[in-house]
Amino acid sequence: MRRTARPLATTALALAFAALGGAPAYGGAGTGRLEVSPAAVVPGDEVTVATAACGADGAATGDAGAVGAGPFPLAPDAGQGRLGGRFEVPPSAQPGTYEIVATCADGASRATGDLVVSLTGTRSGPPAYPRGSVKTGVGGALGPDPVQAAAGVAALAVAAAGGTWLLHRRARGDGI
Repeated sequence: MRRTARPLATTALALAFAALGGAPAYGGAGTGRLEVSPAAVVPGDEVTVATAACGADGAATGDAGAVGAGPFPLAPDAGQGRLGGRFEVPPSAQPGTYEIVATCADGASRATGDLVVSLTGTRSGPPAYPRGSVKTGVGGALGPDPVQAAAGVAALAVAAAGGTWLLHRRARGDGI
């Protein structure tokens, strides 16, 4: 009895593993690959996705809700034989790896891809240049009030002249 129990248990375990491993994870839906470009972004970047899982003439809806961007449409790419779409990573996105999903219009297939968001790096969009002045509370020489700037320069000139006169007098021995 012992000799037959071990092979039967091994066979049952192998069949159970094959049944679980071979079944689609989404209730009969086929899963394809979603190409995400660029795969690593910073918040505010625009991301392009493409898949051939739905066919060249199909349609699909993308979902970037995991990263906070929400749904977006996928349409046929001219001459590419696949569907493509794009979305923008919101500025409030936190660093991490997010799953982006495209569900075909027929509902039978879907494609997934990963998007990595980090806070370091450069945006792939047009550069943002700083505008305006720095609010330090001190003001500047070329600030909005040239009269105050001139008064400050005059005060420094008087202080420098007075200090020079006192040092010259002390060097001559006249005392202070």
